Amino acid sequence: MPTRILPAVGDADAVRSLTTLLSQLPDAEPVPPVTDSTQLVDTLARLAAESVDELPEVVVVHERIGPVPALELIREVALRFPAVGVVLVTSDAGPGLFAAAMDSGARGLVTLPLGYEELAMRVQAVAQWSVGVRRHLGHGSDVFGGVGGTVVTVSGAKGGTGATLTAIQIALAAQASGRSTALVDMDLQTGDIASYLDIQFRRSVVDLAAIADISPRVLADAVFRHDSGLALLLAPGEGERGEEVTDRAARQIVSALRSRYEVVVVDCGAQLGGAGAAAVEMADTALLVTTPDVVAVRAAKRTVRMWDRLQIRKAEETTVVVNRHTRATEIQPPLIQRITGTALARTAVPANFKELQAAVDAGRIHELDGKSTVKQALWALAGELGLVKAADGGRHGRARGDRLAGGFRRRKEAGG
Repeated sequence: MPTRILPAVGDADAVRSLTTLLSQLPDAEPVPPVTDSTQLVDTLARLAAESVDELPEVVVVHERIGPVPALELIREVALRFPAVGVVLVTSDAGPGLFAAAMDSGARGLVTLPLGYEELAMRVQAVAQWSVGVRRHLGHGSDVFGGVGGTVVTVSGAKGGTGATLTAIQIALAAQASGRSTALVDMDLQTGDIASYLDIQFRRSVVDLAAIADISPRVLADAVFRHDSGLALLLAPGEGERGEEVTDRAARQIVSALRSRYEVVVVDCGAQLGGAGAAAVEMADTALLVTTPDVVAVRAAKRTVRMWDRLQIRKAEETTVVVNRHTRATEIQPPLIQRITGTALARTAVPANFKELQAAVDAGRIHELDGKSTVKQALWALAGELGLVKAADGGRHGRARGDRLAGGFRRRKEAGG
């Protein structure tokens, strides 16, 4: 059986050199190369969604891949696709880099300039390891548990648009449907998840910031287990400590959570920092919450444009959620979509703060009445995003979410 090899190389000259050598290897089947870290992870996720057997045995990562640094990318691939062997191509042959690459999850290292013998030997060894792992694990879907958890970030167009409430409720909906769910407060200076849920905590996301290898035990020690079943990773009580969470640390933390939970919801707040930007960049779905007023919509447009300029996320890859919606307002969701150039969530959240006030003031937002139209809309949104496990045991909850959203819309149109 031929060995499938996926090159991940950003430089055009390096692509040609590497693919030429790979095509000469015996029993090798190079697949079309990917040119950046996002494309690599997306390609592997798409293949794994079809079947683990569709994944390449070997991924060759060039040291100049971007935008995510090579070692961080290798760590994410190793966490999400544990039966894929990764080979790092690098000009640094020193023992320090070799150790760092192995710690990140690489199975081999090839030095530049590339030579046929070294590349062939390393790729063959890693391919044999990958085949052995798959044989040992029996190819069972229950072993791999899919391609890793779904990551959803929730950002506010500006302060006060309801991003935190949205993040909490869609996480609660996912957890209640039977999916293991983590909720992360990445609003590092002003995060309010702990206040919304009225909890006292000792550990926070900062405790993971300086840890190079976040093991399951270390992660479990930092997570707060809420009565609802949610795993909470909270913002620090001292806002100034938020600076300790770098973009690199955020990527490692989100990757570690993604490998342990089916759903990871990240509240990024309304202020863009390095950690929040990294989370948005990594997310499967990035939500931007706005209210239907001129100031908020303008802020949403600024945010979308900034994300695009900084190459964090394209407008069309961002989903706007309209909060505090009424049919009487002049600014309706389709207009917001046209202004921002984003995708638009089909579910709009109605303006009804009276339903929320008592639960918010008591710090018991998780006990919000099931009859609340706000809660119904947010849980329908979770279903629309595919976060709610289908009642029939299917892989996705999107159909059930569509039914919830449709029922909510019908009730609203009927004046209910």
